[in-house]
Amino acid sequence: MTTSHTRGNSHGATRRSPIAWRGLGLLALVVVLAATVLAGLALGAREIAPGTVVAALLGELPADHYDGLVVVTERLPRVLLGLLVGACLGASGAIMQAVTRNPLADPGILGVEAGAAAAVVIGIVIVGVHEPRGYFWFALAGAGVAAIAVALISRATTSASREISLVIAGAAVAALLMSLVTLLTVRDEAVYSSLRSWSVGSLVGRGSVIGELLPFAVAGLLLVLTLGRSLDALALGDDVAAGLGVRVGRTRLWAAGIGVLLAATATAAVGPVAFVGLVAAHLARLIVGTEHRWVLPYSMLTGALLLTAADVAARLVPGRGELEVGIMTAVVGTPFFVYLARRRVRSSS
Repeated sequence: MTTSHTRGNSHGATRRSPIAWRGLGLLALVVVLAATVLAGLALGAREIAPGTVVAALLGELPADHYDGLVVVTERLPRVLLGLLVGACLGASGAIMQAVTRNPLADPGILGVEAGAAAAVVIGIVIVGVHEPRGYFWFALAGAGVAAIAVALISRATTSASREISLVIAGAAVAALLMSLVTLLTVRDEAVYSSLRSWSVGSLVGRGSVIGELLPFAVAGLLLVLTLGRSLDALALGDDVAAGLGVRVGRTRLWAAGIGVLLAATATAAVGPVAFVGLVAAHLARLIVGTEHRWVLPYSMLTGALLLTAADVAARLVPGRGELEVGIMTAVVGTPFFVYLARRRVRSSS
């Protein structure tokens, strides 16, 4: 009796431990994210005391208080945009890795962001679109075309590894499209001046686009939360998923469409920012395991954390001025991508 009871308690504790681990992970993410947000509001070319930041957010400072104006009108929109875009990229990366069954997948690596960026530049330079809402529709179309092109090219290759062929196709398409972006922008001095920072991913001065793109981002993030069970079924294999009642082709297309939607929204807002989705999805799985009903929302949090932290780091780099956030994410993401690629090669050999 006692032995059986002890075993039952031990089994129950084992079953509860993943939930406890997820709870601790969530708490840690929230605490670190809050600290990063505070740093984003306080640090920069002009350092502002945390107490002043809190007072500005609570409206306790005079209307003409300079530090208060910096916090409320410049840094707060920038931080909020970083959180929103980071959440979109994190969720998009997790979806693309699940749909392609490729741990190296990311909206930037697969050329989706480059497609969105190229379409936005075409809309600005050739069509004359100048509103963020107009950027979005061009970005969505460009991201979709790029995703289809990468899929077709990867299937046509003779590489032994589908994972590597997908990455190579994405890199080739991204290089071609970013060359097109450069060609279109350098020929017009005014366009080049306005898009120079955006074309490599930047949060500077982009806070005004939040209102225009917020509905698309919120809709996409809410749709992500409905994908958990279907993506878990796809992870078991197409035959098993079909046996469980999942319409494999339709589900994969629907999930990929949501991933493209999120990547297009993020790119329209701040330009192409690579590696956030890649790293965020892996961090989420490190915390909560492989169940997508947990991975997807945690990827939103880790993506938001990564992008806001990268933005803070970009402000503090020694030298004249600050770097674009897309450069900082590349500095962190490139070694991580190389590590993952080498590990996949070793495991397959």
